Amino acid sequence: MVEDTLLKLRFNRGDRDALCRIYEKYKDDLLKLAVALLNDISAAEDVVNDAFVTFTQSMGEIRLTGNLKSFLTTCVVNHARNVYRAKQRKKTVGIDEAGHIKSDANGPEQSAIFNEEYQQLKDAMAELAYEQREIIVLRLHNGMRFRHIAKSLNISINTAKSRYRYGLDKLRSLFNSEVQK
Repeated sequence: MVEDTLLKLRFNRGDRDALCRIYEKYKDDLLKLAVALLNDISAAEDVVNDAFVTFTQSMGEIRLTGNLKSFLTTCVVNHARNVYRAKQRKKTVGIDEAGHIKSDANGPEQSAIFNEEYQQLKDAMAELAYEQREIIVLRLHNGMRFRHIAKSLNISINTAKSRYRYGLDKLRSLFNSEVQK
């Protein structure tokens, strides 16, 4: 928190080293967020890079005053939403693999179970409406509160809560139908 305050002050003064530290500090979390939103690792990398390019270009033009991580999260969410909308306009329905995730599992059997469960979750998340997926990822992955989500997405708190609830209900129904098979 103190480091972020110093980084914001240095960024506001145009310090390039502060920008590099901000990038190093938050790039991994922001990439995970973008992958969770888009289910496409290369598109997620592009989104994070584009967000930081825009952030860099704004140096000297904007004054950071709020939470640095929330600001960067909002930038990535907005860029991811633009990519998602562009894909929808092109009617691209294929989802690239998000990459392999390594498990701390003790053996190949546990690793196989983990990978299968991860794939099921990824497939279920891909079936959600983007607006619901966005809220769920911000809430569960980033730990954001509903009022922060609502503010960053420019929606009401009740809309954020209802999208979250409807998304979780859909995930439950998808997993319940999977169990009944």
